[in-house]
Amino acid sequence: MNNPLDSIQLQPKIAAAFVAAQRNFAPALKTATNPHFRTRYVDLSGCVEAVMDALNEQGIGLVQKTHQDDTGVTVETVFIHESGEVMSAGQLHVPSSKQDPQSYGSALTYARRYSLMAACGIAPEDDDGNAASKTITDEQAANIEALASEVGKSIADIQKYFGVKATNKIPAAKYEAIIKSLEKKRSAE
Repeated sequence: MNNPLDSIQLQPKIAAAFVAAQRNFAPALKTATNPHFRTRYVDLSGCVEAVMDALNEQGIGLVQKTHQDDTGVTVETVFIHESGEVMSAGQLHVPSSKQDPQSYGSALTYARRYSLMAACGIAPEDDDGNAASKTITDEQAANIEALASEVGKSIADIQKYFGVKATNKIPAAKYEAIIKSLEKKRSAE
């Protein structure tokens, strides 16, 4: 049996930069809602947001190429390093339910989202009911409040976003993403 990695020609600069970027990927947060099923999911912008800053900080650009396809859409996620080295994550085909622009658009968004998650090794945040029921500690709440105050972000807005009346009721799974977002805002100032 052939090893699939045998056909990959590793390029040292982009490989090192990609590993460094991957250490700083944020979680892919489920912020979009599917009203039909009343479920939350990670939309395309959430996937891009989870990885783009870390990629760019390491000199990596992201391109998602489309390939001609008569039955749906085919997307290839490609990473381009500032050195000129390129790394492709391969092609992902998603069939289109109908032959109309809305169906192709939906399939394209789906293909881009899942191709990017697979290429970057990220997954949507944990859906586990027990994980969702755990909340941050009082110390973590104080950290969020202090950092939010420092960057001028309203605690009330953060609480409202998460549907809680107190900061210490924010789900524990969200803590790292909140801190990372606030630190990003601080470094932009």
